Amino acid sequence: MRTRWIIALLLLIPLSDALLLVPVASELGLLPTVALVVLTGLVGMMLVRAEGRTTLARIQQRLAIGELPANQLLDGGLLIAAGAFLLTPGLITDALGFLLAIPVTRYPIRTVIKRYVVKPYLDKQADGFVSGGVWTGGFPYPDEDDDDVYDVGSNSYRFDDDGDADRSN
Repeated sequence: MRTRWIIALLLLIPLSDALLLVPVASELGLLPTVALVVLTGLVGMMLVRAEGRTTLARIQQRLAIGELPANQLLDGGLLIAAGAFLLTPGLITDALGFLLAIPVTRYPIRTVIKRYVVKPYLDKQADGFVSGGVWTGGFPYPDEDDDDVYDVGSNSYRFDDDGDADRSN
């Protein structure tokens, strides 16, 4: 179900781009609109290239001191997405590409992705060890209709003083 929404959103972006290009082309003219789309794409790709080099250098620095470059790897993924948006002709995709390429807007996007995508995924994979939601005693997910579970009451067994169990119940 979730995949359908993602596919619908990815199809909606080029459609809205095409619908926006028609009024912009009627207002500016055909050649200025094409020049605007090409120019934003070229400037954006130069920005992505420069940010990619900086991010790669930061990854190497983090690895050199023995730390995990988690934020830098997320930045790299966001820069790849920015490059894909900037290569797609259109004004909306160029705006999305610039949002992902500029560090001032990329850092909050990275924080949101870490909070709502990465952390829940890792929590699901590690049974709560990432966020600290770990059960310390008992069974965390009791199955109500499980036939293999036996409820033992306090009168089901008793211990005598000599250590033998009386199993009369």
